[in-house]
Amino acid sequence: MARRLSWEEPSLTLTTSPSQKQTERCHPVETRPFTTREYARIQSFPDSWHFSGGIGSIYSQIGNAVAVNFGKDIALSIINSLNQVN
Repeated sequence: MARRLSWEEPSLTLTTSPSQKQTERCHPVETRPFTTREYARIQSFPDSWHFSGGIGSIYSQIGNAVAVNFGKDIALSIINSLNQVN
């Protein structure tokens, strides 16, 4: 059962494999799983980011990652809070 993602809505949570039974994520227009680069873009990795290992390992790295932009926002919030303590 594939779940087609929307261009206008936030993505479903990414898993460590885009084509596992019951967790399959499908391209918004094409009937296929996302490429590793598309998966990385959803997680806000820059296109210049290099992943190591085979395709399964790359999907795992991306699926297990905290979205880059989310991590940045959390870090900036912590820094802001620490700076206000003084």
